[in-house]
Amino acid sequence: MKDAILRKARESAEVKEAFFRAEADAIERLARTMAAAFEGGARLFAMGNGGGATDAQHIAVEFAHPIVEKRRGLPAIALCADPALVTAIANDRDFAHVFGDQLRLMARPGDIALALSTSGQSPNLIHGLEVARSLGLLTVAFTGKDGGRLADLADFAFVVPSFSIHRIQETHVALYHVLWDLVHVALGADDVL
Repeated sequence: MKDAILRKARESAEVKEAFFRAEADAIERLARTMAAAFEGGARLFAMGNGGGATDAQHIAVEFAHPIVEKRRGLPAIALCADPALVTAIANDRDFAHVFGDQLRLMARPGDIALALSTSGQSPNLIHGLEVARSLGLLTVAFTGKDGGRLADLADFAFVVPSFSIHRIQETHVALYHVLWDLVHVALGADDVL
C-alpha cells in the first residue's frame, strides 16, 4: 500500500501544479474582479452537488468567517446548505431548479455565482449559471474533465484536465483556498499565508 499512497500523493501534486501553472493569470484576474465586486457590495453564492455541495459550504464559511483574524468576513452563502428549501424546490418544481430559483429570489446584479462540478454537466448547476447570467451576476465555474456545459456559461471557467474525480476535487479545494487568500490580498490584506 505504501507505493499506492505515494503514487496518489504524487499524482495529486502533479495535477495541481500543472493546473496552477496554466491558470495563474486567470486566477489573479478573478481574484481582482471578485475583490472589486465585494467592494461594491456583492455577495457570493456558491453551489454544488455531493462533494461539490460540501465544497460550496466550505467556500461560504471561508469567505464569511475568515480563519485569519485580521481579515474581514465577506458575504457568502452556500445555496445547497438548506435541505428544507432545496428539497421543497426539488419536490414542487424540479431538482434542476434548486439553485436557479434561489438566485432569482436573492441575487442582484453584480453578485457572484460560483458552481462546482467535476463533470460540468449537472443540470441544476447549468440552470443556476444560466439564471445568474440573466440576472447580471459574475459567473464562475470550477469543473474537471473537458469542462462540460458549465465552462461555456462562466465568465471565469477553471477546468482541471483530469478524469479522476479525486484529483479534480483536490485541485478545487486548493483553488478556492488560493482564491480566498488572493481576494483578501487584492482588498489590501498582507500576503502572509
